[in-house]
Amino acid sequence: MERRSFLQSIGIMAGGMAISLKSNAFTNLKHSNTISGSVTSNGKPLKNVVISDGFEVVATDAKGKYTLPLTDRSEFIVLSTPSGYEFEVDNGYLAKQHENLGARNEYNFKLKKLSKDDTKHQFIIWADPQVKTKGDVKQMLETSVPDVQELVKSMGKDVLVHGITVGDIVWDNHKLIPDYTEAVKRMGIPFFQALGNHDMDYRQGGDETSDRTFKSSYGPTYYSFNRGKAHYVILDDVRYLGTEREYDGYIVQEQLEWLKKDLKYVPKDHLIIVCLHIPVHNSVKNNEELYNILEGRKVHIMSGHTHYNNNYQKNGVYEHVHGTVCGAWWTGPVCGDGAPRGYGVYEVNGNELSWYYKPTGLDKSYQYSYDIQDLTAQKRLIVNVWNWDEQWKVEWWGNNKFMGILEQTKGYDPQTVRLYKGDKLPSSRSWVEPKRTEHLFMAHIDPGVTSIKIKVTDRFGKVYEGAHQLS
Repeated sequence: MERRSFLQSIGIMAGGMAISLKSNAFTNLKHSNTISGSVTSNGKPLKNVVISDGFEVVATDAKGKYTLPLTDRSEFIVLSTPSGYEFEVDNGYLAKQHENLGARNEYNFKLKKLSKDDTKHQFIIWADPQVKTKGDVKQMLETSVPDVQELVKSMGKDVLVHGITVGDIVWDNHKLIPDYTEAVKRMGIPFFQALGNHDMDYRQGGDETSDRTFKSSYGPTYYSFNRGKAHYVILDDVRYLGTEREYDGYIVQEQLEWLKKDLKYVPKDHLIIVCLHIPVHNSVKNNEELYNILEGRKVHIMSGHTHYNNNYQKNGVYEHVHGTVCGAWWTGPVCGDGAPRGYGVYEVNGNELSWYYKPTGLDKSYQYSYDIQDLTAQKRLIVNVWNWDEQWKVEWWGNNKFMGILEQTKGYDPQTVRLYKGDKLPSSRSWVEPKRTEHLFMAHIDPGVTSIKIKVTDRFGKVYEGAHQLS
């Protein structure tokens, strides 16, 4: 079926089931202001399963029944997959086969119970695959996809793991969406999608029409689902301003109102994981409104967009801004801040979250890089710890003598300067430049030091260290 026929059909999306309501059939419904149905598993009704059209949010009753009022803007009916049940996927791990609603105003969801407890599970975050050419696709399929395959394999046969791409799936080239779908299919785990600025349709009107292709490919731009004691929320925080590629970071009011209603069905002690494209802490204009809704909750935000890796804590919310799958737009092995191209890996245990950054093509123990610079009378050590936050520790030794904590500094990663600095580098996309970063650490090395040891300890007590001889 052609992707662009999505809005004429019923869609089943990974993690949440979505039925398209924006079709000719919608206007023919006998009761066009409501839709109803049931949710069952193995023939038994399921109570308190959340159903939404993106505006109103309801839950099934003791008989598994629901009735949902609709608006003239309703496009989808979405089931927020409850904990303990499988995500609905097709062979490509994106959207299931679609059916035309016809004149029906009733839809019944049938869920399959998981064979194991999902209190403990894992997920990965892909930020900005951002393929623009078939050459970019080739790199993605030959490097990023096998890396995820190997990682998932290493997690064990019965692991519960899913993926989320936080936008810029493609780079304005919607013809490559099937190539991204092929990448997801090969990785073999359910994948959810968030809208990025490069996934939008331009020159078709305003913000309300900028997501047509995304919706026809993946369904709603905001929705939720559950696994264990974690509640996942996908949001669209890219607002198209109606002129070519002009946009800003903003969460429209209808989403915020929907989120308030959605969270009413989530226990206060559950972990909230919000996934979107543009970083919230400094780039979403109405971020305070979002923070107010999330107040009192245990929240982690997953974002991308910047092509560097960093962590921020604001208003009691921990935000992970991810280095990209494409690195510096598929031009080299690192992002603009020196973080390797890669993705985030997360483990949920109850309502606790732990994580690390997985460099593409490298072992997960590779969590820092270093550079030795020659000065007039001494050397300078620069260590880049790309997933650093304030609970990490960076230490060093010279000639087996403990020298102390490295000094944090702002600047440019030396490797990115060599790879990307100047109007001739990199040759394929010469506009790429290094980005200033705060996760650099520095020490000066006396001339008599012939060997050093670097020890980096993350917030979970995991140690990454290495000994290095100086020339």
